Amino acid sequence: MKKLAGILSAAFLSLALVACGPAADEQPADQTDTTGDTEETTEATDQETVKLVVGASNVPHAEILEEAAPLLLEEGIEIEVRRFQDYVLPNKTLADGELDANYFQHIPYLTAQNEQEDYGFVNAGGIHIEPIGIYSQKWASLDELPEGAEIIMSSAIPDHGRILAMLEQQGLITLAEGVGITATLDDIEENPKNFKFQDRVEASLLPQAYLNGEGDAVLINSNFALGAGLSPGQDAIALESPENNPYVNVIAVRGGDEEREEIQKLVEVLQSEAITNFILERWGGDVVPAN
Repeated sequence: MKKLAGILSAAFLSLALVACGPAADEQPADQTDTTGDTEETTEATDQETVKLVVGASNVPHAEILEEAAPLLLEEGIEIEVRRFQDYVLPNKTLADGELDANYFQHIPYLTAQNEQEDYGFVNAGGIHIEPIGIYSQKWASLDELPEGAEIIMSSAIPDHGRILAMLEQQGLITLAEGVGITATLDDIEENPKNFKFQDRVEASLLPQAYLNGEGDAVLINSNFALGAGLSPGQDAIALESPENNPYVNVIAVRGGDEEREEIQKLVEVLQSEAITNFILERWGGDVVPAN
């Protein structure tokens, strides 16, 4: 009898537990369904992340942008870097609206492009300076350059004033008074060694001209020198001083876009201590932070 009573008691307890527990298609009261919250959080994250497409030269511009990418992502900005090999397409592509900004040109070039092409681009902020260098396979110093030496330089007119000013500072030529960075070959007043200037080589091809042993001296923009595996600080026989240098490489945008919060954040990150240190550690004096 006691045995039967025990069996009945156990059966009753089991039924009671089933009645009090959650149904198979229900969740316990203290368990929260987070599926909807996860979807909402993901959607919110997507909405908060802004994508910027920035055109850049391979070295050092694209490398600097890629180093800055994780820092920008922390600020809610995803960056896509599009690499260019020349000085023409980055501005055309920006004007066409395919880019949000570009990062390859210095201020005088930007100014000249705006005047020639009526782009209306704006300098959103300066990032770094690339001292231009004089390279030679034949001579170890500028003093050794002979009478009638051939000097190969960029075909980009905005670079001519920079190059000629550098040669004047080195005491090799004298320019007309007051021409400054707008100087052209026609502004050379004194050329004691009768240098012959060859200005028909595209800037990106200057390293190849040097490596081929062309001319007596080749003036190469540092971004193209670095891209060809040259070190301006070690391989150049003379290097432009970065002090009071107007040739700061900038973030360029269409007029009005400099007010966009994400563009301002892009410049802020690129001018940050972290990126400044990266530039100094990666390239030393070959690339100089603008700040």
